[in-house]
Amino acid sequence: MTLSSKIAVALGVLSLLLAVWALLLARSRREHVRRGKELLAEAQAADSRARAAEGHARTEVLNKQAAESRMKELDNREAELLDEVRHLVSNRLPALALHLISSHHPVPGILHKNLAGSEAAQLLDALPEAVSGIVLKERRRIDAAARAVLRGATQESQALSYRLQTNIVGLQHEFSAPPRLTQSLLESDHINEQNLRLTQRSAIVCGGWPGHVRKDTYVSEVVSGASSRLRGFDRINIVSRLGLSNIGVVGRAAEPVAVVCAELMANALEHSRDDLMVDVGLIQTGNGSVCITIDDAGKGMTSEALARGRNLISGEQQEVMLLELGDPPSMGFAAIGRLVADYGLHVSIDTSSPYGGVRAVVSVPENLLTSIDENAMPPSVMAPQPAVAPQAHKRPAPADSPDHSPARTAAAELPQRRRRFSATAAHDEAAAAPRPLDPENTGAIWSDFQSGLTNGRSVTDSEEAL
Repeated sequence: MTLSSKIAVALGVLSLLLAVWALLLARSRREHVRRGKELLAEAQAADSRARAAEGHARTEVLNKQAAESRMKELDNREAELLDEVRHLVSNRLPALALHLISSHHPVPGILHKNLAGSEAAQLLDALPEAVSGIVLKERRRIDAAARAVLRGATQESQALSYRLQTNIVGLQHEFSAPPRLTQSLLESDHINEQNLRLTQRSAIVCGGWPGHVRKDTYVSEVVSGASSRLRGFDRINIVSRLGLSNIGVVGRAAEPVAVVCAELMANALEHSRDDLMVDVGLIQTGNGSVCITIDDAGKGMTSEALARGRNLISGEQQEVMLLELGDPPSMGFAAIGRLVADYGLHVSIDTSSPYGGVRAVVSVPENLLTSIDENAMPPSVMAPQPAVAPQAHKRPAPADSPDHSPARTAAAELPQRRRRFSATAAHDEAAAAPRPLDPENTGAIWSDFQSGLTNGRSVTDSEEAL
């Protein structure tokens, strides 16, 4: 083998070796690349797993924090609800009980304002409303039962009082009775009148009727008869300024007007000293109604009592519960309010009395008034008569002046009020001379006196006549 052949063989072997080495190198490189990719994938997977684990751990932490926050919020909400329940039991429900007695006591709301509008707050607010409805319903039921019982008892008591009054009046007509017995009968009659007024007032408040049917009665007699039912009637001064003396109240409204006047006069007597008078005036207004004014010089009424009294006498509050009238119940204004609603009267009270006390005004509308024939049914001698204008004393005319001047002629033509009785001058002239005894006149006066007692007239004039 030649050198060139050897060289060629050596180069061939070397080329083969280089080719094998290159092949091995390429294979190794591919293996390294593949291994690197696997390692990279494993690293990325590990990193992903680490990130996932970190995220999971972070999520666990956040969930734990959220759970702790939620737990704390629930604890706070539970504490707030417990506070609201305690506030409801300790403050709101007792305040509700006081509010049902008097509206001046406020009912507090929820304690935590952040609960406003929530379902829990709505339930907490609904509970007092439900309790209030249940209590009011039960109170109305109990009050209705109490009024029914009281109404039945007062009707029986009224019937017995009227029977007693009839017996007393019958005994008063026994002329042969000694003066002391007559005085005792008058006092018994007055006591029975007071008891009858209290019973009548209770019956009206409980839904009953006044219990007494009257015919058409003079306004002055209605007012004077109402004053005779009161203890302290001698402190009532009645002055009539009616333009006509024949104005009367229709029969169906005579007793209700008397009851209203009696209750207002009783209130005036009760709230003024025993040495103070109560002035009662009768006035006819321009619209045809008759106003009865009652003025006292007492201590007056507080603004709260005045507002409550106006609400009761307005007649707008149809159902007045006995529990709302105090203990013992003050039924005067409540009875007035029911009569105002039933008969169309108008009653007002105000602190504008000229004597510093309270002024009450009873307005009797024109449809409840009537004209009474004074000849067929003359008014009682005990009823106040309409006041007349004072007459000026006529001086003799001077010698140098004419007897009839135009001014005097015009004055003489003016309308003058006339009384049903004699004029002042004639009365003075008659009083100057002694009157002869007239048995028939004395009997007529005594008959009028007994008629006045029968109709419940003032006892003051009766005692003076005796």
